[in-house]
Amino acid sequence: MCHLIKKMQYDPQLLEQKIIYKLLTGIVIPRPIAWISSVSEDGINNLAPFSYFNMVGDDPPHVMFSTRRNNNSNKDSLNNVLATHQFVVNMVTKDLAEPMNASSATVAAEVDEFELVGVTPIPSEKVKPMRVAESPIQLECELVHHYFLEDHQQGGACVLIGRVVMIHITDELLLDEARINNELYKPIARLGGSNYCEQGEIFSIKRT
Repeated sequence: MCHLIKKMQYDPQLLEQKIIYKLLTGIVIPRPIAWISSVSEDGINNLAPFSYFNMVGDDPPHVMFSTRRNNNSNKDSLNNVLATHQFVVNMVTKDLAEPMNASSATVAAEVDEFELVGVTPIPSEKVKPMRVAESPIQLECELVHHYFLEDHQQGGACVLIGRVVMIHITDELLLDEARINNELYKPIARLGGSNYCEQGEIFSIKRT
C-alpha cells in the first residue's frame, strides 16, 4: 500500500528564477554533457559545455541542447550555431573534466577556447566546426530547429535541435553489433551545483 507523504509544493510563477534553477538542476540528474564546438562566421572556434542536452530521436538521428540567455544576451555558441546552422557534440569523459570546465568561462568572442583550455582541434567530415580530438565520441550536427523560451525573467533560453550527419567513435569503445563498451567509455554527467558524477553501478531489466 502506498502511504501518502506530505510534500513541499512550488509554483514556478511565484519563485525567483535562481530558485527554479537550483531546484531543477538538483532534480533532473544526472545530465549528460554536450561539449559543443562551433565556429563564427569569421572563422573563430568556440567550445563550451552544456548539460541541458539529450537525444531526440534515432530515425533520423537528432540531438538537442539548450543554452541559457543571461541578461537577455546570447552566448557565443548560440550566435555561432544560429549563423552557421552547424555544431559538433563532443562527449566528455573524466580525463576531460578540467578542460571542459575551463571552457565554460566567460571570455571575449575573439577567444578560441580550444587554445584557451589546451585541447586539439581536428577537422570534421561534413560540418565546419572543429572536433575535440581528445573526445572519444563526436557527433557532427546540422541545425534543423530552434526555439526561444517565452515569458522569462532573466533572458530565458534557446532550445536547438540538430540532425546528426556524422558519428565518430574511438575503435576501442565499439563492441559487436554497434554496442558501446560502457566499462571503457566512462562519460561524466552533471549534477546540481558544482557537482559531477561518473557512471555508477549498472543493472539490467528486460523490456516487456
